[in-house]
Amino acid sequence: MTAALEAFRTEVRGWLEANAPHGLRGTRMGRFDGYWGGRRGKPTADEAVWLERMLSRGFTAPMWPKEYGGAGLSKDEALVLDQELIRLAMPPAAVGFGLTMLGPTLLHFGNAEQKAEHLPAIVDNRVRWSQGYSEPGAGSDLASLQMKAVQEGDEFVVTGQKIWTSHADKSDWIFCLVRTDPSAKKQQGISFLLIDLQSRGVSSRPISLISGSSPFCEVFMDEVRVPARNLVGKLNEGWTIAKALLGFERTMIGDAIGGQMAQAESLLLASAREQYGVAEGEPLDALSRDAIARIAMDERAFGLVRERIRQTTESGKTPGPESSITKAYGADLKQRRYELAMRLLGPEAVGWEGAPFDQTGLDTGREWLRARANSIEGGSSEIQLNVIAQHVLGLPK
Repeated sequence: MTAALEAFRTEVRGWLEANAPHGLRGTRMGRFDGYWGGRRGKPTADEAVWLERMLSRGFTAPMWPKEYGGAGLSKDEALVLDQELIRLAMPPAAVGFGLTMLGPTLLHFGNAEQKAEHLPAIVDNRVRWSQGYSEPGAGSDLASLQMKAVQEGDEFVVTGQKIWTSHADKSDWIFCLVRTDPSAKKQQGISFLLIDLQSRGVSSRPISLISGSSPFCEVFMDEVRVPARNLVGKLNEGWTIAKALLGFERTMIGDAIGGQMAQAESLLLASAREQYGVAEGEPLDALSRDAIARIAMDERAFGLVRERIRQTTESGKTPGPESSITKAYGADLKQRRYELAMRLLGPEAVGWEGAPFDQTGLDTGREWLRARANSIEGGSSEIQLNVIAQHVLGLPK
């Protein structure tokens, strides 16, 4: 590490020690812990202070240009900042799909007006975004989407339905794939639109999951009028943008899974020791040690792959097909982790709420059920394996 980078670490560490609210230290468990913001967001006192202080340094989007509210850091400096936040187990001051998906996409494909309008509102968490991709008849085969957008003068009239739309009921805007040319081949008639969810004709309905909680919604649009200036890129050429954003999404999901597992490891070990009555410092039984070590080694290898992909994207490139590796393997790894947790914790894992089930720190039963969806959402594992085979390994279709 260079002397300049070491000096940056020292400066950042000192700044965080002086400015990170003590009420938030030690609370970070995963990438999506933190304040999601938006017009309806209500931060705690500590979250509001943390957001204000991080914004003063541009640290909510550290690698974004300063003109949009970022800090303009290099990838190495951004990594140092993240490491120092993890050291304190501090949650990000701002969280959301605007930062992880739409913002990077606009930086690559948006025009100057779109960047100026939307990026600062993402950086300071004023606007919360959701994603409008999947439809009842277009999930893994996303290019079959049918939500139509007909241009009338300087507006598009949008009609159709989106599904599995995370946090749509809490969001302010949605980035949508719409069909603007129904006569073209399916990938060639798609455009990328930004839509205000407060527009007339928009409604949403939550979808429940077996785990008992769910971020998912259905979104309905009935002749919603959208300014044509909200078209990102060229008309009927949204599929290229869609694929780039999917790369950001799959990288985000892989990072989130990796972060959750790394933070959960100590809790899993502590809970297993409590379940089997094994004191700290004494070894668990051989089979449990082997199972935990196997998962731990896989997680370390997974972390190295994620770091390599992160360095690629932070050099200015959009995520390529390698992002499917993090999505597919991350989903499998998380499911195996919770299978192991269920086995290690035994009866302590199968409860739903109340003591002693809420005392393990892992909410294992619910998370085990929730992990079933990881191999479907964001593109099914089967689709990801096809992408890896064809576009990473170069195998024939």
